[in-house]
Amino acid sequence: MSPLSEAQVERIARELAGRMGGSAPLARSRTSPAGYVARMALTPQAPVPEPVGARLGDGVFATVDDCIEAATIAFANLSAATLEKRREIIAAVRAAMREHGEELARHAHTETGLGRFEHKVLKNRLVAEKTPGPEDLVPETVTGDHGLTLTEWAPFGVIGAITPTTNPTSTIICNTIGMVSAGNSVVFNVHPGATECSMATIRLLNRAITGAGGPQNLITAVARPTIGSATELMHHGGINLLVVTGGPGVVKAAMQSGKRSVSAGPGNPPAVVDATADIAKAARDLVHGAGFDNNIICVDEKEVFVVAEVADGLIKEMRRCGAYLVDQAELRRLEKEVFVEMPPPRTHGAVNKDLVGKNAGEILGRIGVRQGPECPLVIADVPEDHPLVWSEQLMPVLPIVRVPDVDRAIELAREAEHGFGHSASMHSRDIDALSRMARVINTSIFVKNGPIVAGLGAGGEGPTSFTIASPTGEGLTGPRSFSRRRRCVMVDHFRIV
Repeated sequence: MSPLSEAQVERIARELAGRMGGSAPLARSRTSPAGYVARMALTPQAPVPEPVGARLGDGVFATVDDCIEAATIAFANLSAATLEKRREIIAAVRAAMREHGEELARHAHTETGLGRFEHKVLKNRLVAEKTPGPEDLVPETVTGDHGLTLTEWAPFGVIGAITPTTNPTSTIICNTIGMVSAGNSVVFNVHPGATECSMATIRLLNRAITGAGGPQNLITAVARPTIGSATELMHHGGINLLVVTGGPGVVKAAMQSGKRSVSAGPGNPPAVVDATADIAKAARDLVHGAGFDNNIICVDEKEVFVVAEVADGLIKEMRRCGAYLVDQAELRRLEKEVFVEMPPPRTHGAVNKDLVGKNAGEILGRIGVRQGPECPLVIADVPEDHPLVWSEQLMPVLPIVRVPDVDRAIELAREAEHGFGHSASMHSRDIDALSRMARVINTSIFVKNGPIVAGLGAGGEGPTSFTIASPTGEGLTGPRSFSRRRRCVMVDHFRIV
């Protein structure tokens, strides 16, 4: 694409602003990450990337049509390249994201005001290193009396991808590695609340790709994403596959678009702790998991069901790990802050979006409790019908429910998960109970005796993914999720024995 003059850029910016009818300013963090940075031995003075605004180039275009046109050309060029070149591209992308992961984490934290900076660093590193690449696409062969059949993984073409504000940079990095590994090009419509950090990520990805000899504009994005541009992307004839990571609304829209959709929707992951569990370890895992990035990841534990005889011990150990237990008077005040309006029992309530992804200390400050930024989690001892149990809050507030036995815990976990099929965990030494819950809960991720983020490869074995497609059945996505199976048959030949 020819470089644009400053006047052209300014004109395009004015046009986009007019189409959007003006936009609300992006949310900014009210909490400095400096305390977390010090603990991570990272440099707090490192500069935040300059805002990209409507600047175009390096894969960023003014319109959906422009993005798809460029991505279509890039797909053709990638298809003409060798598999070795594809491997070189992915290696370059991994290296670039390892190099710039901290910078992008800082940018995402500053722009969105969500989560914890040091955890965003870990997420970027995780997806750069553990997202499956071209090695995931192993051809399959079958031979017999009637010859040979070869099945290979082929690209869809141009993928339309919609990404969230909760994990903006990590989702883009993860999607890029998986989709390009499968031979596709991508058009991103990112969340408007994470535009700047997302555009910065896409620019760096494109520079890494072209630096490795790959095609220009293999990864593209709309400069000023809106609901309108997302809708246009979903219905555009140039898009061969939709990949959506977001809430129930955008997932429903994608699934009704008439296109094949790989959709990652909401979750309300339960954790069960029975009487046989290592209580001290379970407490550490729950505080780490539910507090990770201030609970904005869909896999983070959202509620705990603990057998009554070990409940006091679990809460004591969680407090020892830094969690703050609210008393009943504080719980009443907390309910008024967390929910826009207190919902009926056993129902999902509308949560206060101002508190989504905020530090536990900031949330506690709203109810007159002083805790520093090091406080990882608020815990509340509540009855089973409390709305905190039934609502995905995306904030570090964890309800704990006492139950008479493990069977009741498993049943309540199944109900509170709402059938999303997303994630769950259980802490137990009872193999029968672990097996029973694994069958009952039917989630894409089930973690035994660990935080659920271990199911993403963070402290557990296996590859990672930040698009967990439970609604459409793919589960943790990777290159094979973004591929078509193609079969080639040679009749009566090429069997050599």
